[in-house]
Amino acid sequence: MFSGIVEEMAQVVAIGKDQENMHFTLKCSFVDELKIDQSVSHNGVCLTVVGIENGTYTVTAMKETLERSNLGLLRVGDYVNVERSMLMNGRLDGHIVQGHVDETARCIDMRDADGSTYFTFEYKQDREMARRGYFTVDKGSVTVNGVSLTVCEPTDNAFTVAIIPFTREVTNFAYIEVGSIVNIEFDILGKYIARLQTL
Repeated sequence: MFSGIVEEMAQVVAIGKDQENMHFTLKCSFVDELKIDQSVSHNGVCLTVVGIENGTYTVTAMKETLERSNLGLLRVGDYVNVERSMLMNGRLDGHIVQGHVDETARCIDMRDADGSTYFTFEYKQDREMARRGYFTVDKGSVTVNGVSLTVCEPTDNAFTVAIIPFTREVTNFAYIEVGSIVNIEFDILGKYIARLQTL
């Protein structure tokens, strides 16, 4: 479980593949605090630490994860947003984030907002998925590349978020431009409410 408050960006230093899995080796400031089998969010995807060596750590993404997220697009040198799992004795500064990315979205617009930036993302329109709670609502929560954000201007298959300068500097929003592919996780509360309505 995560909060969507990104700790920092980790840099991809190596990528390996076997069968349909991809192995990502990364470096960040808290590598020495990690343990094997620990969960870490990578661009919003919960992955398990499988190796730690020489100031780096390795995680593995399986086929379904690669198909549902932007991790398969990563290259050596890229930066991903990382967050360790939430401590249950702390404040929930973002919202409840599972680290189970629902799908990807494409940035279709960026505009200045007096120093901040509005980013608009479009995702595949699917009425069945929307009926099951995979949608956004005005002032609701959404996770983009692991960042907990508040939705504005939602439509059937798009939404806008406002990014303050601090968030843009310390997350990989610094590298997002029109056409970029991001991971999105819809709010789990909306999914539960949608499920209850079908019972």
